[in-house]
Amino acid sequence: MSGALWERTLTVRTAEETHALAAVLGAQLQAGDLLVLTGELGAGKTTFTQGLAEGLGVRAGIISPTFVLVRIHPNLPSGSRPGGPDLVHVDAYRLGSASEIDDIDLENTMDSAVTVVEWGRDRVEHLSESRLEVDLVRSLGGAAAPPAATSEPDPVEPDPLDFDPADNDEPRTIIIRGFGPRWVDRPVLPAPGEYPAQPLPTTPEGT
Repeated sequence: MSGALWERTLTVRTAEETHALAAVLGAQLQAGDLLVLTGELGAGKTTFTQGLAEGLGVRAGIISPTFVLVRIHPNLPSGSRPGGPDLVHVDAYRLGSASEIDDIDLENTMDSAVTVVEWGRDRVEHLSESRLEVDLVRSLGGAAAPPAATSEPDPVEPDPLDFDPADNDEPRTIIIRGFGPRWVDRPVLPAPGEYPAQPLPTTPEGT
């Protein structure tokens, strides 16, 4: 597949700014859009997805789908975009190939939803001729991969924000690249320091 049409690099200082930036992007997404999120643990992939969900106006409760490969968050009639697309949130870390991606039948929802895939690089590019790649980079670094799956996942719901609490004020670099005809025109994103204030969720709401 050809290279990126464009690339934009932004710096966020807090989880709130990551959430707010993603909410602005989410408000511009359409059914059929594919986003591929890459970043180590604590980089903010789930926080970014929560912001996308707010911008899309879908059901809240975004958490990392580590033990459930796919979570679908339906559009809310009372949300910010009634009648808009659903959000399909995927964790591809434990899927080793494009063929395993095909086994979870994302094609069935691609046309009617926005699909966000964490750890999706080199696994999901075949799903669409257009995509946004979003790299989230911690300035200090951290763990490179999530823990191995167990037969009995921890029953305690994880914190809905995946920023390390002690490092909430550590700047992150977010690199967004556009591929394919859908993204010939860049999304309109705020300049650093101009992110709108957005409240962050404190507890999961739904699954």
